[in-house]
Amino acid sequence: MPLYRRLPKRGFTNTFGKTYEIVTLSQLDKFEAGSEVNVNKLLESGMISKGSQVKILANGEITKAITVSVHKISSQAKAKIEAVGGRVISAVAVEA
Repeated sequence: MPLYRRLPKRGFTNTFGKTYEIVTLSQLDKFEAGSEVNVNKLLESGMISKGSQVKILANGEITKAITVSVHKISSQAKAKIEAVGGRVISAVAVEA
């Protein structure tokens, strides 16, 4: 019997893979107009857990102009935020 059939098959775990916590535009709409939403504010509000990276998706609608600074953001979410007068700052280093 060949060696590759005798060895146990355990699968593969990517040690360099990144996982992102998803935040939607409808969740961001809960913040006040003109406020700056960053990873620390999302952590304080309980939307994400500590030490996680954040990605914003375009699910839902946003009606307030806010400034968002997170790790990743979809292009549709960026367009919707900028359409209501907000700003997007991405690729932010996290202190938390």
